[in-house]
Amino acid sequence: MENQRYLLLVEDDPVIQAGNKHLLARFEYPLRQAFTLAAARSVMAAEGTPRAIILDVILPDGNGVDFLRELRKTSNVPVLILTSEDTQEDILRGLTAGGDHYLAKPCPPAVFISHVDALLRRSAMMPEMLTFGPIGLEPSSGKAYINGDDVVLSQKEFALLQQFIQYPNKLLFAADLYKKVWGQEMLPEDYSLSSAIYRLRKKLAASGYTITSEYKEGYILELE
Repeated sequence: MENQRYLLLVEDDPVIQAGNKHLLARFEYPLRQAFTLAAARSVMAAEGTPRAIILDVILPDGNGVDFLRELRKTSNVPVLILTSEDTQEDILRGLTAGGDHYLAKPCPPAVFISHVDALLRRSAMMPEMLTFGPIGLEPSSGKAYINGDDVVLSQKEFALLQQFIQYPNKLLFAADLYKKVWGQEMLPEDYSLSSAIYRLRKKLAASGYTITSEYKEGYILELE
């Protein structure tokens, strides 16, 4: 199991880094600091998925929002965007990319701490591992396993499998699945769900379980 106990602060301003490091000392988690996106990736590669990330947008080697979009392909780790980019368009872009909270800096220390506290509460509610038979999922990292072996899933495939594991042997209606995973109503000619189910079914072949279809209704995770 990866170490998920640290906080990752991604910020290129040494003064803000020092101030936030002092504020974050009140939490029980160790802090890892990164002044660039490359350093952030290096920390995560070495230490696994953090408990939460405080992320700047304008960084020397790239854009934090682009980094977040990349991260969201494989991980649900809670992220607070802390940046000087504060227009409505900036905020919408950051939240749409997968940010959980968005704060413009400078902000009052008490506000910063309250947002980090909210991130950690969300993180504490996230189970470290979901299991069903030989299938295992790590919600924070987006990693999936079958019989202990890694299985590469897209973010949508992972989210779907998480729904099925929570409700095995139960019919999950297609419209409900689509709304939970895609975040919007399913249109009649949208085949995104059925395509993702097809790919996921193939990746579950070694588990002994499959996803069966109920015509025009939904899908069930059950033994083959």
